[in-house]
Amino acid sequence: MTIRVDWMRGCATALVTPFRKDGSIDDGCFVKLVQRQIKGGVNLLVPCGTTGESVTMGEDERLHVIKLTVEAANGTKAKVIAGTGSNNTAATIDFTRKAREAGADAALIVAPYYNKPTQEGMFAHFSEIARSVKRFPIMLYNVPSRTSSNISAATTLRLAEEHENIVATKEASGDLAQAAAIIANRPKNFKVFSGDDASTLPLISLGADGLVSVCANEIPRQTAKMVEYALAGSFHFARRSHYKILPLMEANFIESSPAPCKFVMSQMGLLEENLRLPLVPVTEQTRARLKAAMKAVGI
Repeated sequence: MTIRVDWMRGCATALVTPFRKDGSIDDGCFVKLVQRQIKGGVNLLVPCGTTGESVTMGEDERLHVIKLTVEAANGTKAKVIAGTGSNNTAATIDFTRKAREAGADAALIVAPYYNKPTQEGMFAHFSEIARSVKRFPIMLYNVPSRTSSNISAATTLRLAEEHENIVATKEASGDLAQAAAIIANRPKNFKVFSGDDASTLPLISLGADGLVSVCANEIPRQTAKMVEYALAGSFHFARRSHYKILPLMEANFIESSPAPCKFVMSQMGLLEENLRLPLVPVTEQTRARLKAAMKAVGI
């Protein structure tokens, strides 16, 4: 039976990693951003995911960011779901163990990218990880647009049935039918999170348990409130919140994330607009569209 993880529900933020001009991690800025999330009502913190530019960081840097998040969350209700996945099964196991030792409460593990495994390979990959970090909660991360491979509903359900510590999935496939199939047939206690801000409302209406958000980096309180309304069944208020912040949700993906988000946050005075190659700052045309979205949302 799937381990019961009651705290894994609601709005999670896929945290950006602030860099200085020289490319180093801005620790002080990062801690302030985490504290802002918690103050804004976000109780699930996800460092070292796609939005955190984790693939451009070394292992020591990623572990450092996870430790910073754990320290910032200490003494609060917030939980840390650390991004630990890669396309190397052995390396993922090793780093997931290190994240657990660093105090993370769970791991977010992306589908192997570039390798393009079959569904059987996908099952074997996640099974080996689950067996190697027993009792440590794992959230699958399905994002075919980034990985070039989809974790099918059948494979997700098979993993959930087979391994008690595979407790959730972040569905960013954009396929509502696939997400609905997982929700309808999942074992007891297994959670489904939207991996796309704009799809959150329809997924929660189907029975999903929350959102792993990019938009919450910019507007944590508004995003968390939208999710809270939806989970409470107050869809009148949830829809109103959704349409209010939808321009920003959509604008965050005009160019590759997190470049648009970092521009918005820089305009808000939250960080410097520094990214690590191969990502670069957004174009002037995109800046104009992002400013319009900010105005529409009321930033």
